Amino acid sequence: MAIIKSVRGFTPKMGDNCFLAENAVVVGDVTMGDNCTIWFNAVVRGDVNTITIGNNTNIQDGAIVHCTYERSKTVIGNNVSVGHTAVVHGCTIEDNVLVGMGAIIMDDAVIGNGSVVAAGAVVLSGTRVEPGSIYAGMPARKVKDISTDMMAVIDRTAKNYPMYAEWFKK
Repeated sequence: MAIIKSVRGFTPKMGDNCFLAENAVVVGDVTMGDNCTIWFNAVVRGDVNTITIGNNTNIQDGAIVHCTYERSKTVIGNNVSVGHTAVVHGCTIEDNVLVGMGAIIMDDAVIGNGSVVAAGAVVLSGTRVEPGSIYAGMPARKVKDISTDMMAVIDRTAKNYPMYAEWFKK
């Protein structure tokens, strides 16, 4: 069973039909929408500030979602996929975003709607990722606009994770 823990008087709140892997950790001031999935070894740690996660969002294996004490909360929108081992810290991720494996998004960054942060990218504090764009590199910079095919990948990935979760509920 996943670790779900109250911290500083805050208990995580989850929407309908959420899946938490057995060794996922969700603590503190965390609010999750419907159809969210938190995968193996992922940590969503709302001990020092608020974490809000929209509907149909997946936090994949080994990813870490955190924030900064009294400064930067974390807001993750709807239909967001946070890839394996990514770090999402004190930032805002708007709707329909794919965060690639191993990417790092730092405090006060804003990832615009319909964007991709490429695998291994480092989005520095305060960066504004343009809606509908792909950012890559260290530090992350815009490399191109999102294609129709890539938008379909973002959508398909977000839709597949609730299906994968059903396999583990049987």
